[in-house]
Amino acid sequence: QVQLVESGGGLVQPGGSLRLSCAASGGSTSIYGVGWYRQVPGKQRELVAAITGYGLTRYENSVKGRFTISRDIAKNTGYLQMNSLKPEDTAVYYCNAEVKGYGLGDPFGPWGQGTQVTVSP
Repeated sequence: QVQLVESGGGLVQPGGSLRLSCAASGGSTSIYGVGWYRQVPGKQRELVAAITGYGLTRYENSVKGRFTISRDIAKNTGYLQMNSLKPEDTAVYYCNAEVKGYGLGDPFGPWGQGTQVTVSP
């Protein structure tokens, strides 16, 4: 069974940058698409960015032009480069992978454990 391990979160000042990684391990399944979601207390988890198995990307409006999603098929890893961070980007970020049998966003598919991103002076 594929497991996703996230890294790269932390505390950063407004205007700063962070790069989140989502590494797949376990099993022999390759990841195709990758999605990054975020959640703040009291709110629903929202999609921040996604990349399909064909390399097509989409972004939530508030992060367009600041965040870039990518994936390295050989390393079975997804990334989220976050630039020009704002306090409102503060959240727990989760990655999700599209694998055989599970599409992006499938609650029964592989999800990371979450990594905290805090943007504060």
